[in-house]
Amino acid sequence: MPNSYHQNIMTITVENNSDEKKSLNFVEQLVEEDIAEGKNGKRIQTRFPPEPNGYLHIGHAKAICMDFGIAEKYKGVCNLRFDDTNPSKENNEYVENILNDISWLGFKWGNIYYASDYFEKLWQFAVWMIRQGNAYVDEQTAEQIAEQKGTPTTPGTPSPYRNRPVEESVALFNKMNTADAVEGSMVLRAKLDMANPNMHFRDPIMYRIIHTPHHRTGTKWNCYPMYDFAHGQSDYFEGVTHSICTLEFVPHRPLYDKFIDFLKDMDGTADNLNDNRPRQIEFNRLNLTYTVMSKRKLHTLVDEQLVSGWDDPRMPTLCGMRRRGYSPESIRRFIDSIGYTKFDALNDVALLEAAVRDDLNKIACRVSAVLNPVKLVITNYPDGLTEEMEAVNNPENEADGTHHITFSKHLWIERDDFMENAPKKFFRMTPEKEVRLKNAYIVKCTGCTKDAAGNIIEIQAEYDPDSKSGMDGANRKVKGTLHWVSADHCKRAEIREYDRLFSVENPSADERDFHDLLNPDSLHVNRECYVENYAADKKAGEYLQFQRIGYFMADLDSTAEHPVFNKTVGLKDTWAKQNK
Repeated sequence: MPNSYHQNIMTITVENNSDEKKSLNFVEQLVEEDIAEGKNGKRIQTRFPPEPNGYLHIGHAKAICMDFGIAEKYKGVCNLRFDDTNPSKENNEYVENILNDISWLGFKWGNIYYASDYFEKLWQFAVWMIRQGNAYVDEQTAEQIAEQKGTPTTPGTPSPYRNRPVEESVALFNKMNTADAVEGSMVLRAKLDMANPNMHFRDPIMYRIIHTPHHRTGTKWNCYPMYDFAHGQSDYFEGVTHSICTLEFVPHRPLYDKFIDFLKDMDGTADNLNDNRPRQIEFNRLNLTYTVMSKRKLHTLVDEQLVSGWDDPRMPTLCGMRRRGYSPESIRRFIDSIGYTKFDALNDVALLEAAVRDDLNKIACRVSAVLNPVKLVITNYPDGLTEEMEAVNNPENEADGTHHITFSKHLWIERDDFMENAPKKFFRMTPEKEVRLKNAYIVKCTGCTKDAAGNIIEIQAEYDPDSKSGMDGANRKVKGTLHWVSADHCKRAEIREYDRLFSVENPSADERDFHDLLNPDSLHVNRECYVENYAADKKAGEYLQFQRIGYFMADLDSTAEHPVFNKTVGLKDTWAKQNK
């Protein structure tokens, strides 16, 4: 992917009003201007063009929301195109996962295209450019070409091959596409302007030799177009009206437009250069605190097994977020809330987590789980007796119904919910104080048992038989309500809790090796947890709230014998408080 280049970027402040009629973002404004002027026959066609060389992350989700959102708003179409021009880094695994991620986000594409669909047309276009005197084969090394580029303030030095005869360049170009051609021995360059202040205009490389088999075309091609040569042309071939991309492509726009000028000249439509062509518009990319979006660094994390894979719940990948328990709606709402501008910003990951909480609060099923267990014995409850207590699945949505949780004499409660010598405002369990056991009875703590080291191993309490939820006795005021599970009617579970993947706010801007910035405590695994049986049966994809703890989802590793849950996010942003 091209490097960032932020010269002469216009700053536009976009206001998002909370009124019913939301103000247009600047991309929508430009699209509406084009429609009003009758450009492209008032047709709107966008595309999302990922390179199939990795998994999509939340930064890509912002582009997806823009590309598909514009098409949807203006009754156009958004197609999907895989920019598969570098076979050494691409494969079908990435293609399949990209398709899954876009579908999971809730978007539907019109058609699926590949840049490789146009290899023949691009080749013919390149030959035409050579014959027009606008391209040549350069046999210099990559280092020599780089040295001759000059600087933004000093012109470059023309290649000694710049004015080689047309037929010689054509013959060498054909030779580049043979199995005998040596990688790095030749490239095809556009003959543009070696003195242009925009470095991308200084005879950019159009084709290079690569012998790696392509995931779609196999060994048919030995010479492949560069991204800048294939991207805009593919847009043009498909009839794209608006090519919407991120700010690092600003300096590439003149080259994008120049190649399309050449195309319109070749197909005889150069009499109207300004119409029936894609318009490139750039917006700010999504950057999140405490993570990285660089595909190279994400590849390194996976390849060096610093994470469990692309779908590790600590990763900013969409499959990682899905596995962690993020909802697609929460991601879309977060992206909508931060908006689209012409200047880069670093977005606080806490804003994303807040959006996740807001959405999961509406849809998550409430269940009981105890993560740091201590035994509670209801001493006056009959031995062997059990009761099925009704529990509301989601107080936010009555239609979600109820389920039953078994109550018995022996329970597990959270160790943090008990203090032997509690301060005045401790409204949980303490000797001689009453608390409510959710969906069950009011109980009064009568004491506790300790081991030789002074650790509490059991708590005792008595219940009020008339205080069951729904009875008259349940109406008296009790300040504390605790969750619980029956010790004989639950399952031991593994709980995976996640912290920030990196220990610094902006690892991308830190000059230290990013390995040194990793948070060594980003994963905590607790295998001594208990969940009610109803929760143990939940599968990956079902959103859960562990009452009083946070939001969770069953992991892909979860089985009936060994339930495993990922913590999605806490009920409150405790991390921010800890790190003030």
